[in-house]
Amino acid sequence: MEEPESYIDRIQRLANRNKELKSQLDDLVARFSAIETQNKSYQDALSKFSLDAEKKPKDARKHAKRLRMVSLIYVSVRGFHKLYKFDDPAPMIDLLDELYLALDEIAFLNNIVKIKSVGDVNIYAAGLQTENRTNPIDVVQVALEMQKAVKRLKKKNSLSIWRLRIGLHTGPLTAVPNGNKVSTYSFSGDSINIACRIGEAVSGSSIGATVMTYELIKEFYDTRLIGKIPVKYKGNLGVYQIRGIIPELESETEPGIPNEKFKLKYSTLQFMDVQEELLDYLEKKLPADLYYHNIKHTIDVVTEVELIGWAEGVSDEDVLLLKLAALFHDAGHTISYKDHEHYGTVMAREKLSSYDFSPQQIDTVCRLIMATKMPPAPSDILEKIICDSDLDYLGRTDFIPVSNTLYKELHEHDMIGSWSEWNKLQLKFIRKHQYFTKTARQLREVNKQQQIERLEQLIKESTLIE
Repeated sequence: MEEPESYIDRIQRLANRNKELKSQLDDLVARFSAIETQNKSYQDALSKFSLDAEKKPKDARKHAKRLRMVSLIYVSVRGFHKLYKFDDPAPMIDLLDELYLALDEIAFLNNIVKIKSVGDVNIYAAGLQTENRTNPIDVVQVALEMQKAVKRLKKKNSLSIWRLRIGLHTGPLTAVPNGNKVSTYSFSGDSINIACRIGEAVSGSSIGATVMTYELIKEFYDTRLIGKIPVKYKGNLGVYQIRGIIPELESETEPGIPNEKFKLKYSTLQFMDVQEELLDYLEKKLPADLYYHNIKHTIDVVTEVELIGWAEGVSDEDVLLLKLAALFHDAGHTISYKDHEHYGTVMAREKLSSYDFSPQQIDTVCRLIMATKMPPAPSDILEKIICDSDLDYLGRTDFIPVSNTLYKELHEHDMIGSWSEWNKLQLKFIRKHQYFTKTARQLREVNKQQQIERLEQLIKESTLIE
């Protein structure tokens, strides 16, 4: 028979039980405290995220960029409705993967950016980095390359079912920062919707383009009007089918590849972009004490090299290179007054390298810039043209007022003394100077003789006053 529990043993047992319960309670309190702390941190993070989410649209809209001229490519892969006919569709899926990779590679190699991808549809854009006049041509060329990629798949596997439907449109776009590491901006605007509608509207494997794109590429590509499509707030937009490069601008040996005429026309458009960008830069960066070597002088020289170049019968490419050299020949003044020609070549190499000008063309531009260094000593017809253009004012009717601005500039740079000394120096220079091209001699030599007489008279009058 079990002995009854003594009073002392019972008290001891209850004390141990209380001690055990207290330990469990302390553990629960500690765990609760930890959970509460963690929960508070989660609430704080959630609250911060909610606030950021509320602020983000406002901040994003505040920093949104309005891009005035972006060209879009809508690409839709077709052929899925035929996939069920294959007992083993794996080869077709492999070809599809290969096609998607080819599309992205073609876009990447041509500086075209993918901005949206939904299902079997991709949308690419050109002109996002900088506004330029050539992005409509770029997207057409990329679209043609993409169609070639489909043909290569067909050649690789005659059973290939894949084809592309492509729509092109040029117009404004809004870029809104989104803080995404993968894609810094999200894009929106009617232009995307229009490109999609054109892409869906064209038949077969066609490349369709709106009238906006057509107007900017019609001198490069063979097109035909295929109809009109209604667009909200824009009326009926003309839609054009792009067949390929105009025959006279296409390589005779490689169909679909631009020839030298095409490239020259393209470079001429790029010159307009370079000119706009550089003149804007000069307007902001040229020192205020450049009364002669200012934007007006740069524009005058660009105009004159084109005039003399055509008259002297040099090639279209040479005229383009002359205009580029004229554009940069005084740009070095933004860096240093002395040796500005050298700094002009540095700027030209950096800027033109970011365009499609060849190393040989850039070398020629830099050589022509250095040819303007005083005293002029041209070695070929192109150097003669730019030297005559740079000193064109010597034979113009506004010689005296232009000469006055040069004196004021040199005087403030402590490079010339009195007005009388300047006139004597000018007279000595103009008497020795000769125009190098037949065109400049015909246009300016007679007036230059008149300037000599005017300078002689000014020097005589200043001598009498003294």
